[in-house]
Amino acid sequence: MEREGFTDVVGPCSAQLDLRERRAVLDWFASTRPDVVVLAAARVGGIKANAARPTEFLSDNLRIQVNVLDAALEHGVERLLFLGSSCVYPKFADQPIREEALLTGALEPTNDAYAIAKIAGLLHVQAVRRQHGLPWISAMPTNLYGPGDNFHPEHSHVLASLIRRFHEARTAGARRVVNWGTGTPRREFLHVDDLARACLYLLEHYDADGSVNVGTGTDLTIREAAELVAEVVGYQGAVEWDAAQPDGTPRKVLDISRITTLGWAPRIGLREGIAEAYAWYVEHRASAAL
Repeated sequence: MEREGFTDVVGPCSAQLDLRERRAVLDWFASTRPDVVVLAAARVGGIKANAARPTEFLSDNLRIQVNVLDAALEHGVERLLFLGSSCVYPKFADQPIREEALLTGALEPTNDAYAIAKIAGLLHVQAVRRQHGLPWISAMPTNLYGPGDNFHPEHSHVLASLIRRFHEARTAGARRVVNWGTGTPRREFLHVDDLARACLYLLEHYDADGSVNVGTGTDLTIREAAELVAEVVGYQGAVEWDAAQPDGTPRKVLDISRITTLGWAPRIGLREGIAEAYAWYVEHRASAAL
């Protein structure tokens, strides 16, 4: 946003503002008075974290969303973008997944608590549009990766987890790496910088009730993603799969025709993006791998 010429961009991290604390959020909005809000904050994690801690994923995300959306309404924020997640769609939705698939089937059990919280946020935005007439909108990003990602060994998402696992195996001289699941599920990955461009583009070009998918429209198997990460990292040992661990949704690729019709398209290829994410991880490993 600063590259686009905005001069007053504020983005408090959780250490500066705990969005679960209602009074703190209301006070922050009263003192800051933002004109535009992008709600990207959430408690997030990979399949292991979601399955192990559904209570926190439901409670924390509901509180974050209700507090921010209520405060934004109370303080007259004209334009707001809420970021949902592609995991809100039914586990067996038709592929590629269109925005209209929302609430048409059962969710993936390993992340249903997080998905329910995000669905509540989407409906909250629609409710504000209907009742108060404000041009608030929602976007549905696919799986994200890139510089600044969370590389925690248990709480990270798949590409960050693979980058860390293969890097540690290469530096330790390990002969094999074992990944969760069968490697057969298919996933779509979007670089965080492409999402950032999409957010700004939607704020400038979109105003409608329905949410907008943001992705690349292409996917690959987790096994193929692992092979690509191993190649970028330089790991040359064996790669094995633990089929006793869950795979999650069998396939999840988004139909992005709604946003591409508006004129936006992703720019960063997957190999290029993984290389950039890996370089960032190596440089910031002391803090990124906590």
